[in-house]
Parts: sequence; structure tokens; C-alpha cells
Amino acid sequence: MSRAGDRGKALARWLGTGLLGLFLLPMSLSLEVSVGKATTIYAVNGTEILLPCTFSSCFGFENLRFWWTYNSTDIFKLLIDGTVKNEKSDPRVKLKGDDRITLEGSTKEKMNNISILLRSLEFSDTGKYTCHVKNPKENDLQHHATIFLQVVDKLEEVDNTVTLIILAVVGGVIGLLIFILLLKKFITFVLKKTREKKKECLVSSSGNDNTENGLPGSKAEEKPPTKV
Repeated sequence: MSRAGDRGKALARWLGTGLLGLFLLPMSLSLEVSVGKATTIYAVNGTEILLPCTFSSCFGFENLRFWWTYNSTDIFKLLIDGTVKNEKSDPRVKLKGDDRITLEGSTKEKMNNISILLRSLEFSDTGKYTCHVKNPKENDLQHHATIFLQVVDKLEEVDNTVTLIILAVVGGVIGLLIFILLLKKFITFVLKKTREKKKECLVSSSGNDNTENGLPGSKAEEKPPTKV
């Protein structure tokens, strides 16, 4: 009885895990928000910067809401708030908390881009910028992604000397290997042709010797006997 009970419990756990996986699978394939591969971006004081944000949904969207927030050590504020009616319409801004911000994205042709442009940067703009998206078509499922902006006095030039040296060395090694392979093939080809010529020379020399000595199969055998 104990074994049967254990099997029943194991089967129940297995079924429970499977049902949970089936429930979570649509969630994992639904709304996604991305701000790109870089988690931190740098911009010079007084310039402008594009804060990227795109979203995707396997189930489509209707009356989708999006908004950007800014968060630093002591400040939290709403930067922009808007909606997208459907996949054939562009986003519409309902609220903007900073006049320096403009919406640069488009949601037509499946671009799903809700990026914003921040002009006249100041050092105080350094902080976390989060792009939020809520999709009513997915039971108001919400997702967000964050990017960190660092405003600097000037961008430091990256010294690529070491990288260039490594690339040069790797390229030289690859080039040398290719040269060795080509040289090997050339030498093999030359040796093959040399052996063929030697073989032809030996065959020709053997034929000439047979002709001069009158051996069977040679031209000397074909001459008629001399009449006395």
C-alpha cells in the first residue's frame, strides 16, 4: 500500500509540474521589453541621447500603455506616458514630464519602437531610465527594462593598440598557415609531375632499347630475312 501511495504522489507531482509549465509557457512567450544589449550608456553634457526601447508580443496588442520613468538616488519622476491603439497606429503621447523629451519611435510595420530622445543633457540626468509596457490584451500583463545613463564631461578615447596588435598577430598566424598549406600543395603537385615525367622517360627509354636489340615485339623483328 505504501508503494502505491508513493506512486500516486509522484504522479500527482508530475501532473502538477506539467500543468504549471503549460500555464507558464504562454507567459514566457508573451510580452517582452528590451532597451538593447548595453546596460549602461554614456553621453556628453550639453548633447542629446537616444534612449532605446522596443517591445514584442506573440498575442498582439490593443490600447497598449507605455511609460518611461527616471530614478536616481533621491529623485523618481515620470518622464512620458502614452498609448498605442493597435498595430496599425503610431504611439500617442498623453503626458510628458520634461519638455526636453520627445518620442522618436514608431509601432507601424511591427517596429514596436517607443524610444525617447533626451536633449540638452545635464549632469543631474545621470540615473536609471526604465521603459514600462502594459498590454490589456494579455490581461494587463506588464513588463519593463532599465538602462543606466551616465552624463560625463567628455568621452574618453579607447586605446585600441593592444586589440590591433592581437588582431595583427592572429591575422599573421592565419596567413602563415594558409601559405604553408598552399606551399605544401604546390610541392606535392611538382613532385607528382616530376614522377610522371620520370616514368614516361623510363618507358620511352625501354622502347628504344628493344628496337635496337631486335627483341620480340620490336620493329627489328618486322624486317624480312635477307635473300642470299
